Amino acid sequence: MQVILAQPRGFCAGVIRAIEIVERALQKYGAPVYVRHEIVHNRHVVESLKAKGARFIDELSEAPAGAVTIFSAHGVAKAVEVEAQERGLKVLNATCPLVTKVHIQGKNYVASGRDVILIGHAGHPEILGTMGQIDGPVHLVQTEADVDALDLAADTPVSYVTQTTLSVDETRGIIAALKRRFTNIVGPDTKDICYATQNRQTAVRELCARADVLLVVGATNSSNSNRLREIGAEVGVPSYLLADGSELDPDWVRGARTVAITAGASAPERMVEDVIDALRKIEPVEVTTMDGIEETIQFRLPTELTEDTPAKAPRAAAG
Repeated sequence: MQVILAQPRGFCAGVIRAIEIVERALQKYGAPVYVRHEIVHNRHVVESLKAKGARFIDELSEAPAGAVTIFSAHGVAKAVEVEAQERGLKVLNATCPLVTKVHIQGKNYVASGRDVILIGHAGHPEILGTMGQIDGPVHLVQTEADVDALDLAADTPVSYVTQTTLSVDETRGIIAALKRRFTNIVGPDTKDICYATQNRQTAVRELCARADVLLVVGATNSSNSNRLREIGAEVGVPSYLLADGSELDPDWVRGARTVAITAGASAPERMVEDVIDALRKIEPVEVTTMDGIEETIQFRLPTELTEDTPAKAPRAAAG
């Protein structure tokens, strides 16, 4: 069986930063540190950090007053920041800088007198955080039909921002519908879309042209991982989402000559290796990696964690 690995795949810079913030906080302050919600959407990452002393909580009230508390990579609403301040929590903010950039864009649009239209998935933690950061009218749309249903006049000054785990391809149709609907509309350049999301989706589209089956390593609650599987299915390749090798169904790859493997932006490379090991138990495999983009972007850590806190960053996927 030929196994071709997508390039790029797995951890993005925002995820690497978030995980390192938790690990360095544990080194500097000692266990426990409290993390509001999953630091990233991956069970294996969460369990690994739990074993090191991180405690994951749903509400800030679960953290003792004054405790070291970390906000997840998806970002939080202003109300959460205020609550943390009122309870005297020492906060380390692991919000992805690209998510923070969306927050700033939205605030600037409101300050200029525009309604904000947010393109994204209802209920996603990033969407809840973004809507809670913008003081002004925010309208969530998930489809082009939602654009038509907006109760706004055609000449309303509007703007749009997008959930970072959506790609240029996913938002193109909705943005076009917005521009048809409104006469006074502005929005960020497409280069502001999350580079990692776009790169991984582009790689999967190219890889599926050579594959009989696509395996996506990632969590069921990971937006970007689910989208990678959907892309494979859309182009006609049987595609499956699995957290690790234990979830591999031999029937998925029976008779396949070429199996493509990618991983969502919050999936560790060791889980890709685990899936390859599971394939080896079915039949011998030959593993290669497709030619693709080598991501070199790095995001800065909070200053308080870079002083006298030696630590290694989690390893990103190798190409």
